[in-house]
Amino acid sequence: MSTRWPLRFIAFLPAAILLSTVALSGCGARPRRQAVPYDLQSYAEVPGFPRAIRYFPRDAELVTQFENDYLRSVDRETEFLGLGKDAPLPPVTDLAISGGGDNGAFGAGLLNGWTKAGTRPTFKIVTGVSTGALTAPFAFLGSAYDEQLKSLYTNVTMTDIAIKRTALSALTDDAITDSAPLWKLVKKYITAQILDAIAAEHEKGRVLLVATTNLDVRRSVIWNVTKIAATHHPKALELVQKILIASAAIPGTFPPVMIDVVADGKPYQEMHVDGGTSAQVFVYPAATNMHLLAPRERKLYIIRNARLDPEWAQVDRRTLPIAFRAITTLIQSQGMGDLYRLYAIAQRDHLDYNLAYIPRDFYVQKKTDFDTTYMRALFAVGEGLAEKGYEWAKSPPVIVTGGSDRQASAGGMVVREFSPR
Repeated sequence: MSTRWPLRFIAFLPAAILLSTVALSGCGARPRRQAVPYDLQSYAEVPGFPRAIRYFPRDAELVTQFENDYLRSVDRETEFLGLGKDAPLPPVTDLAISGGGDNGAFGAGLLNGWTKAGTRPTFKIVTGVSTGALTAPFAFLGSAYDEQLKSLYTNVTMTDIAIKRTALSALTDDAITDSAPLWKLVKKYITAQILDAIAAEHEKGRVLLVATTNLDVRRSVIWNVTKIAATHHPKALELVQKILIASAAIPGTFPPVMIDVVADGKPYQEMHVDGGTSAQVFVYPAATNMHLLAPRERKLYIIRNARLDPEWAQVDRRTLPIAFRAITTLIQSQGMGDLYRLYAIAQRDHLDYNLAYIPRDFYVQKKTDFDTTYMRALFAVGEGLAEKGYEWAKSPPVIVTGGSDRQASAGGMVVREFSPR
């Protein structure tokens, strides 16, 4: 059996293979400024911006900063709605959009179809990871931006994303492709007008969050894009564009995004890559109990730009096919684990959990990454399902093989819904 190697594969080649080859080649790495020392990680700031434009989910102080920022967003929301000081807060809806590369066409179609159904809410929080980070600004700004979102996922090909480098680039460079086309694409779609529109929503108490991964310290970083936009800093647009590209920068496939920071008065540089390296999807730092922080009725919608059913294939008994299959299994398992993590957060914080994902009966095969035919077909599936009234799964699916009176069908997949005991 022959195997087509997607670009994502190189990002997760076994480290021993690459490191041993590099050692033999004697090639040097691209130069960079010194990374932030470990003990200064939490104090690093992007020059010219407030320290708390980003949060580290495992840093208690900066999780507290997120909670303070969220409470301030509630104050702005209350003022915008003209509510009295003691008036109960109205129900809100949050949206979390996962990674998935060209499978982001599913989420884009779902959002467009949701608009056509006439039931798409205005979200309080929108979060994005990887391809979800590119979707998130348009999902956040609402249905007026549906055409831009559709164009992004139905008219883009691989040449609009990256340029392949030579085979030796895996050994001598920071990625196997040049992401200059992606930079051009992001600059085309994420403009000063878009940033101004995001800043306007900040004043209404809404929040847009995007995750990247700081590879130097191996931790997730959550960026408050609304807060960055609201600074109206001359370099705010450039920073937001960097964050979106970093969130989608599959390590090894796309070059990392280097972000200059200052810590203890000295300049350093952080290496940021795909947010999906840390988590495929998130809603807010898990340490935050939103129900205790700001009690109100909440719904959470999750768009998982991936299939959840097992994709069967006979694996060749060779090193690279075995490694590739194991790594894609790891990615799929991580994505499933993230859905369960969000379910646990939803149970704790009294969120109404709603999940969408690529249905099992979608059979179109792609010939290459960012195959326009594949993406348009997937967009149409998402759009059609939502326009008819998508049946959101109320819990993460568990694949079953036998009968049960607690089975249910969701997205074309047999699942068992469960409730915590």
